Amino acid sequence: MNMDLSDILPEDWANGRFIGRVASPEGPTPVLLAGGVLYDLTPVAATVSSAIERRAFAPTDAIIATLDKDAPALPDGFDLLSPVDLQCIKAAGVTFAVSAIERVIEERARGDASKAAELRAGIEARVGAGIRSVVPGSDEAAALKAVLIDDGLWSQYLEVAIGPDAEVFTKSPVLSTVGTGAPIGVRSDSSWNNPEPEVVLAADSHGEVVGATLGNDVNLRDFEGRSALLLSKAKDNTASCSIGPFIRLFDDSFTIDDVRSATVELTIEGDDGYRLEGVNRMSEISRDPLDLIAQSMSEHHYPDGFVLFCGTLFAPTQDRDVPGGGFTHKQGDIVSISAPKLGTLVNRVTTSREAPAWTMGIAGLMRNLAQRGLADKI
Repeated sequence: MNMDLSDILPEDWANGRFIGRVASPEGPTPVLLAGGVLYDLTPVAATVSSAIERRAFAPTDAIIATLDKDAPALPDGFDLLSPVDLQCIKAAGVTFAVSAIERVIEERARGDASKAAELRAGIEARVGAGIRSVVPGSDEAAALKAVLIDDGLWSQYLEVAIGPDAEVFTKSPVLSTVGTGAPIGVRSDSSWNNPEPEVVLAADSHGEVVGATLGNDVNLRDFEGRSALLLSKAKDNTASCSIGPFIRLFDDSFTIDDVRSATVELTIEGDDGYRLEGVNRMSEISRDPLDLIAQSMSEHHYPDGFVLFCGTLFAPTQDRDVPGGGFTHKQGDIVSISAPKLGTLVNRVTTSREAPAWTMGIAGLMRNLAQRGLADKI
């Protein structure tokens, strides 16, 4: 998709600082957008990962373009990429009460979308109020767990929703994420799937968060509903993870409190005239974003840093084709995810089988950087 920067940057982009990646004639290039100017960061850092680790957030002498305030655009020969490269791609799941209930529905429906509607009302009535009112890991949560076990309503998803340990998983291989304007993929053999609009935190190797961006944690509800052991097949497929447009760095104009209060809006527009709108309010998250970061660090080491999807309360239940059939993607759907201070992430849906092949892995990137004389900047 041809993307105009004026359509994807936040309204106050000229006042913020953003780090990202572009495909340049030489290869993938980390960039800084600050004060309306786009800078090449390779004189000080060859990757976004190293720029974050070194805090290389100052303008360089290598100016790519001074952007028009009213019509910002990348110069010819440059295209926007996902703003992450060598970082591990982590995701937290079931961090909102609504998503917890939907995971329980998937589990009880065994991945059959036609059974979801009849299960939804009963499970919401018996479980919803409880999990909305307790703090995960608290004594009250433990007491609720005991009651739900006695009622035969306990689930592995409720364990991570209100228990002491968050669900944190690896979403996607290093370098496999796609950026705004790129196709996103769902498996060709999935019949129940949806986007997951999320805030994504960017952290260094010590777990210090430096900024945030938007992400789409594309999910296959039929696969995960059949068995939680199919999580990797439900989550990790070609082009199934999009991030962008830029990582907005924390400063006086944007802080972790802006993340905590962010409202993420989602629009899906189909070639068939279908339209769905949704919202993800970070104020309703059950675990603080920095707690999720701490749980992601746990006993891990991330020498190149990591990014973390914070989860979503959005779980579409609106019927698309047949009553009781719920929502699922069709090829050609345009998915737009936006937040006032983070901009807009836009992707068109295809199948993972038909999405452009991921061809530049870690070895390919290292060869490219070495050929450009940037080995000492990695």
